[in-house]
Amino acid sequence: MASSSSSSSSFFVRCFPLLFFFFFFFFSHVQAVKSPIHPRDVLPLLPRQVSWPILNSLNSAIDLLPAFVGSVSSQNHIVSWKGACFYENTAWMEFHNKSGSEFGGGTLHIKVSKAHSWTCLDLYLFATPYRVTWDYYFLSREHTLEIDKWEDRAEYEYVKNKGISIFLMQAGMLGTLEALWEVFPLFTNTGWGESANLGFLKKHMGASFESRPQPWYTNISVDDIHSGDFLVISKIRGRWGGFETLEKWVTGSYAGHSAVFLKDFEGKLWVGESGHENEKGEDIIAVIPWDEWWDLELNKDDSNPQIALLPLHPDVRAKFNETAAWEYALSMAGKPYGYHNMLFSWIDTIDGNYPPPLDAHLVASAMTVWSKMQPEYAANLWNEALNKRLGTKGLDLSDILVEIEKHGSSFDQLLTIPEQDDWLYSDGKSTSCIAFVLEMYKEAGLFDPIADLIQVTEFTIKDAYTLRFFENNSSRLPKWCNDADNVKLPYCQILGKYRMELPGFNSMDPYPHMNERCPSKPPKYSRPPNC
Repeated sequence: MASSSSSSSSFFVRCFPLLFFFFFFFFSHVQAVKSPIHPRDVLPLLPRQVSWPILNSLNSAIDLLPAFVGSVSSQNHIVSWKGACFYENTAWMEFHNKSGSEFGGGTLHIKVSKAHSWTCLDLYLFATPYRVTWDYYFLSREHTLEIDKWEDRAEYEYVKNKGISIFLMQAGMLGTLEALWEVFPLFTNTGWGESANLGFLKKHMGASFESRPQPWYTNISVDDIHSGDFLVISKIRGRWGGFETLEKWVTGSYAGHSAVFLKDFEGKLWVGESGHENEKGEDIIAVIPWDEWWDLELNKDDSNPQIALLPLHPDVRAKFNETAAWEYALSMAGKPYGYHNMLFSWIDTIDGNYPPPLDAHLVASAMTVWSKMQPEYAANLWNEALNKRLGTKGLDLSDILVEIEKHGSSFDQLLTIPEQDDWLYSDGKSTSCIAFVLEMYKEAGLFDPIADLIQVTEFTIKDAYTLRFFENNSSRLPKWCNDADNVKLPYCQILGKYRMELPGFNSMDPYPHMNERCPSKPPKYSRPPNC
């Protein structure tokens, strides 16, 4: 702790001349009377043990999400909004052909005023289907963003009709940096990272993460496990821990991964899993021996997994067709993880699934950025799925966004079109971890007689563990189930330091078109019946 304090102090002393120069330069350009320094703006300059507890109460990782403030398409179309720093802002678009190109270019005008202090600034992102750029403003005046020329006629027509989208980093510069500090450790494989993930889920979902008594693993009797018994997994540190934390937050699931048990006719126990990493580092669908899978989780998975076993109810188990389940599992083994529809199981409604300030505009812009950086991954993650919803083939994201307008629809409506289990992608059927399990349940007869009216690729992990498929009588759970825990859960936690919560567990009977139109906004994740 002493070294940390010393480091913070030396940082402040060494940077003071630069800070003084900055303030001198900044104040000499101020054009409006306002408070010279806002306390929040200088908090990060104080020693860490003083500033960070205050900043942590003001900002969070959610502040990294830009807020959509509007789209501008002409000089006559003026958008106004309140910023994080400047409280009065307006924007309009001017088309021109300074470059002498075929379709010309444009100038985005942004006028900012009424800053709350001399030391603040606002950060913005600007996006079309063909480009994303950013800028920041700390002077009260009119600013311009120059676009020398449009990519092609499609971008020109899009901007003329739909405009350039403007996003505000609503926490401002320092708030954004602080929010980055909250989100960065989510992906680190350290105790700090684990604490960050737990803290995020407690803060934004209301999770509790109560500690369990040791031992934190269970010696399972294979004789008590049956085909179809469900495994839910929650990873809380490292690369996958960070990803699952964000997945849990947007979907309301208290687990981020899943698998299923299968027992062969010789009594050997296996685990079916979509998302198993093979020797090449690829995520595939695999059916592997239980002992091998359990050894990986106990000794080689550095994400500190928490795992619960959800045994099927005896009446449901009696319906489970093991032969059909095995046939399905073996037909899928070796195929790639279902990235194609991973996103679409979450988004069911136009505005009821996005944690504020996330929305379809931001999703489209994020897709645009990713498509420019990693076009081959973009095709795998969403281009094929969007083409299927649009009834087209081979269009990239920018072409898809333009085509939507020709159809008289919108991107937010396109995202809500339900995935179909029988859709074939370039690499076959697409099944995420939970879609693989539930498609097996479907093949095994658990959704009969309404199986044809159920699209399991629309289910999240939460949707799966809330199905009324599982044991509801604790006296029928195996004797070793939660044997060392003083709190008796209605399912068997077999690994993990923290007690796993599964709100809504085992509470819903299947119904036609289940989970195709359900909202999922945190922190309550309320949903109407039969959505």
